[in-house]
Amino acid sequence: MSPKNTICLWFDKDALDAATFYAATFPDSAVTRVTRAPGDYPSGHAGDVLTVEFSVLGIPCLGLNGGPAFRHSEAFSFQVATDDQAETDRYWDAIVGNGGQESDCGWCKDRWGLSWQITPRVLGEAINSPEPAVAKRAFDAMMRMRKIDVAAIEAAVRGD
Repeated sequence: MSPKNTICLWFDKDALDAATFYAATFPDSAVTRVTRAPGDYPSGHAGDVLTVEFSVLGIPCLGLNGGPAFRHSEAFSFQVATDDQAETDRYWDAIVGNGGQESDCGWCKDRWGLSWQITPRVLGEAINSPEPAVAKRAFDAMMRMRKIDVAAIEAAVRGD
């Protein structure tokens, strides 16, 4: 049975490559169906991969190879909560090392233009601290980072 709600992501022509990368990179992720176009369409031909059903960390997605008309932007991102520096490094390095690019405050972009927030749980907890001084120190530390440094966030929380 199909999920009631699915995130549809528009790709130029690389939905299968992207979905395969996500499935290999993140747990609870898989490519579940590839549909080929039954006829020609504005940006492709009969037999081309039209859609790819996949999941990323358990979230159902549909990749649509719709052509170059629309591009991804930071207005949409996957936010991945990580438990430690090793997990943060693993996901960040996979995305950036596969043709992606770094951005600020734990954001990066994959080679297909999708944005990712690789966010250690300690950062979210610190910024949501009931102690305003702790939240401000953690926030200020984050603002100076690209990939989040867990030890630096923990030091900011302590006031070191």
